[in-house]
Amino acid sequence: MTATLPARLLQLLSLLQSRREWSGAELADRLEVTGRTVRRDIDRLRALGYPVDSTTGTAGGYRLASGKNLPPLLLDDDEAVAVAAGLLTAASGSVTGIEESSIRALAKLEQVLPARLRARVGAVSDATVPVVVRGGPQVDAATLATIAAACRDRELLSFDYAKRSGAATSRRVEPHNLVAAAGLWYLVAFDPEQDDWRTFRVDRVTRPLATGRRFEPRALPAESAAEYLRRSIADAPYRYTAQVTVQAPAETVLDHLHPLLPQRVTPVGDRGCTVQLGEDTLPAITRQIIELADLDAELAIDATAELRGHLDARLRRVLDALSQ
Repeated sequence: MTATLPARLLQLLSLLQSRREWSGAELADRLEVTGRTVRRDIDRLRALGYPVDSTTGTAGGYRLASGKNLPPLLLDDDEAVAVAAGLLTAASGSVTGIEESSIRALAKLEQVLPARLRARVGAVSDATVPVVVRGGPQVDAATLATIAAACRDRELLSFDYAKRSGAATSRRVEPHNLVAAAGLWYLVAFDPEQDDWRTFRVDRVTRPLATGRRFEPRALPAESAAEYLRRSIADAPYRYTAQVTVQAPAETVLDHLHPLLPQRVTPVGDRGCTVQLGEDTLPAITRQIIELADLDAELAIDATAELRGHLDARLRRVLDALSQ
């Protein structure tokens, strides 16, 4: 049974907002109407001011184009609560200038939420205490949006990238997913020029551009983008490395450490394990070693003289402070 006309137009608009492009046949199947009815409804949306473009090709299709004004977004209950929860926690400081924009957007959303959802959002708000992180690398909101859209629409993405060494490169990749981890944003993508998968720190990306060229997504060489990122971080070459032997089960150590920090845990015997650590700065790798010390288990640290000296100096400062 088909929906009434106003409801069908809203459903059509919701479908156009959920994906970049639809064929006429797909829309007709979803709405349970004929292709002629879809074309007529598309014309009515255009008459109401919605910029719906027709696409050429064998099947033909439609996409909701960008216009002068942002059209109303149609969200179901779970989507509305998810958006509100995201806005509530957006003041983490990892995206440049997002705090004020998030507050304005949340105010608008709460104004139009039905009563049944306002209570749910209010519960999330009352239970949420945002921790604002300062001083870490930040990403530009427009850069993040461009990359996210390219991932969604399966469009080749070009950008300038600063390597860890500071060297500048130009990249053209097949974007797969964005992953937020430990206060940073990462892009997981396939690099056709390297014929391999790569991860990119988004705060090092500049001038991102979706080329308009579509690609067929490849299968990730991991269970998920987060898992691939974890492996990439663990396998990356770091300036400072250390091996720590811990007299505690590998499962206990893994539960204690952040899953996306650069580390590799290998069981040794029945009750011990070794942890390979890597970081680009002495303070960062020192923090990881101190994290392991919090396990209250016997440790043996194999590290360079430079790292040993840094650890010794830091611990002496702590002991001197205690003795005062």
